[in-house]
Amino acid sequence: MATISASALSFKPQLPISSKLNTNLSQPCFRFQISNPRQPTRLLCVAAVAIDPSSEAARRLYVGNIPRTTTNDELQKLFQEHGAIEKAEVMYDKYSGRSRRFGFVTMKTIEDVNAAIEKLNGTEIGGRKIKVNVTEKPLTGVSSTLLPSEEAPFVDSPYKLYVGNLAKTVTSDSLKSFFAEKGNVLGAKVSRVPGTSKSSGFGFVSFSSEEEVEAAISSFNDAVLEGQKIRVNKA
Repeated sequence: MATISASALSFKPQLPISSKLNTNLSQPCFRFQISNPRQPTRLLCVAAVAIDPSSEAARRLYVGNIPRTTTNDELQKLFQEHGAIEKAEVMYDKYSGRSRRFGFVTMKTIEDVNAAIEKLNGTEIGGRKIKVNVTEKPLTGVSSTLLPSEEAPFVDSPYKLYVGNLAKTVTSDSLKSFFAEKGNVLGAKVSRVPGTSKSSGFGFVSFSSEEEVEAAISSFNDAVLEGQKIRVNKA
């Protein structure tokens, strides 16, 4: 049986790399030593890839638990008080036209992002305490690169749904908000590619009853979430 040992270190990759990639990598990686009696010992290094802090993903804020009456303009005005923004968008249900009670705001700079989170996360808008956080956190080191963005722990239950074909921009928070219209959502989790914050394209949602599960399947299977038609069935 093969054995694997791993140690974290910083070095430049020695393996052949495509000319299209940046080979100037002196960032942390994991070196895996694979020993097998039938094969020569092999070394495998997986480098940590950081998200550019200036990219749109790093400047895109998720805004949850907003009142249903909140419009794009109102969301924009709220965030403009704390920094320059590029766009603000409230998410609406394609079929009912009702607000899903969450949206996204893209700020101009990381400084604007931090200011908006500090000033607005946990504040009350229209009697509702809103949640503001980044949809993708800039990854700058081993600890952050190997772990997904911070998300609330998933609350499991016997009444659980599998949700497939998720857009890469969907977060656990936005997934929970989307399904909360049809029942008491105990937990929601977007699966991540191991060792990264990249979405695997599917997730799970747990409810408190079988009736809520059936209602969610009936309402949301083939519904559009952030531009993609999702698949919903029992997990």
